[in-house]
Amino acid sequence: MTLRLPAADGTLRTYRPRTEPLPPAAGAPLVSRTVLAAAHVVADPYADVSPDSPAAVDWDATLAFRRHLWSHGLGVAEAMDTAQRGLGLDWGGAAELIRRSAAEARAVGGRIVCGAGTDQLTGGTLAEIRAAYEEQLAVVEESGARAAFMASRALAAGATGPEDYLEVYGHLLRQCAEPVILHWLGPLFDPALEGYWGSTDPDTATEVFLEVVAAHPDKVDGVKISLLDAGREVALRRRLPHGVRCYTGDDFHYPELIAGDEQGFSHALLGVLDPLGPRAARAVRLLDTGDVQGFRALLDPTVELSRHLFEPPTRFYKTGVVLLAWLAGHQSHFTMVGGHQSARSLPHLARAYELADGLGLFPDPVLAEDRMRTLLSLYGVTP
Repeated sequence: MTLRLPAADGTLRTYRPRTEPLPPAAGAPLVSRTVLAAAHVVADPYADVSPDSPAAVDWDATLAFRRHLWSHGLGVAEAMDTAQRGLGLDWGGAAELIRRSAAEARAVGGRIVCGAGTDQLTGGTLAEIRAAYEEQLAVVEESGARAAFMASRALAAGATGPEDYLEVYGHLLRQCAEPVILHWLGPLFDPALEGYWGSTDPDTATEVFLEVVAAHPDKVDGVKISLLDAGREVALRRRLPHGVRCYTGDDFHYPELIAGDEQGFSHALLGVLDPLGPRAARAVRLLDTGDVQGFRALLDPTVELSRHLFEPPTRFYKTGVVLLAWLAGHQSHFTMVGGHQSARSLPHLARAYELADGLGLFPDPVLAEDRMRTLLSLYGVTP
């Protein structure tokens, strides 16, 4: 059987899907790296909502996907930008997601960290921004999870300089019950975060970021760097205080950053681990045995898919992630909160399918082919 897949130039090309299923992977805990998959949410396809409505979530399917990730030994980074925070999922929905996922993590013994931000605000004073962070931190801590402080659009808009970031983050870190992850999300992922840490110059911003960490190293479990700049991440990683981890959020260079060098390595908190979970877990288990070459042999070929999913406008990478979850059988439909299934073109989706199929990511490639054929037909592509 073959599929006719649309290319970016409007032509159709013939593609022959693979037929071998994804091999099963052991679920033993990962040892040498902490690996957190930022997980997507599954929309309720039967909810009568508009793009402006509060998100309608299929909780059963959403939690089942987290159990899938935990079963492979991965941790879950919950209610982060992969879950469409600020792009379809409002704070009310995120709070419910945190509570439900944290309870599920306790039930199965899964590792979880949850995003705390300020997305209940559209603006505000520094006092209001601090209060918004505190509200979300309380929800995370009361759920029994660790927090990841997400970058704040409100703070990016309201801060007058680096001193405001030092004040807000210092205030929050002093009251955290447990060490947290600080997330530096670059403007490629969210243009509203341009100039975060008080400067559009990345060198200046880096110094402010490191000053925040250095002032409270006992309250910082680690930092997540999502700048798509491997050199900057490595340089920053080498300057972190002892005991503070670097979690790569670089979906373009993750194999080399996780593998590391003679001076250290990055752990991982990545959106691309949503579709790559089982393969990434197998790769890290090789790394656990010291087999760096085997680790790279498994993960390096996935970078082409990741770069495709995260191509500009990068913030819409979630559409490809959810497509692959549907094709892999983790959900029954290709629908997203906020209607974001329409955020990528058919040629983009077709290429995502082709790359994922080539990597053998689908547990049932026949199901994936059938669902892709259905999607193509909806766009008017005939066999």
